[in-house]
Amino acid sequence: MHWITVGPPDQPGTSIVLYPPAATPGITDDERRTIAEMMAKGTYASINLATTDLDGTFARLQAGAAEVVQEPTEQPYGIRDCAVRDPAGNLIRIQELR
Repeated sequence: MHWITVGPPDQPGTSIVLYPPAATPGITDDERRTIAEMMAKGTYASINLATTDLDGTFARLQAGAAEVVQEPTEQPYGIRDCAVRDPAGNLIRIQELR
């Protein structure tokens, strides 16, 4: 369950979280193998973004017909977030800044 967060020093509100698939809680060994295969082919990607208004952001995405993967949810690891998929199939997670 290790990850690293990086970002440009002159933009403290911008960060990129890098983590291995094994750090994803709740996945099975079969799912972990599938993810590794997808990563090797370049078909497994996601990005995490943040907002101070998660509900408003989610409403705008939903109104724009985004593919909803997860409605705003309080996660057991301490953040509230939602997830959608872009037209290319990439997962976009949006967390609420507190």
